Amino acid sequence: MRKLRIPRILKINWIKELAVSVVFNNGESRIIDFRKVLHEIGIKSDSPANILLNTDEFAKVKLVDNTLSWDNVDQYISSKNGDRIRVPFEIGADILLRHSKPEKSESIISVGKMIRETRLKSGMSQLELALVSGTSRTYISRIENDRSDIELATLRKIIETGLGRKMEITIK
Repeated sequence: MRKLRIPRILKINWIKELAVSVVFNNGESRIIDFRKVLHEIGIKSDSPANILLNTDEFAKVKLVDNTLSWDNVDQYISSKNGDRIRVPFEIGADILLRHSKPEKSESIISVGKMIRETRLKSGMSQLELALVSGTSRTYISRIENDRSDIELATLRKIIETGLGRKMEITIK
């Protein structure tokens, strides 16, 4: 039985105007354009959530319970006994994931580019590199074309076993 993975937001990377970059629990950094999100989820013109179209108000976003939350939006729900309770404006991480796009990571792009350039200089095809390093040709292609993340152990295997090079990692 497959385990259902519910999207969760782990971190806010940056906020620019009405866009936010976040890290989801699948490890992806993704950009969410809230002009589009608010339109696509059907926020009406008289909704209190329209305050988020103001960049200063939008920037007050916080990460609460693994989703984005704005306490500055006047939103209320009714309790069972009819009392009105003020709650923050939130959109589920699953909806935000659906309305986001991957953020290009310069480090991933450069790793794929480095692998491709080294492979070509070595005169190897993707299939030859895959066979020597114990991966698949499609996986090598996905890495080289920035279509897949790569685990360190696999990267080491491709570089050291497949390409016969030495891997060094620097954190700046």
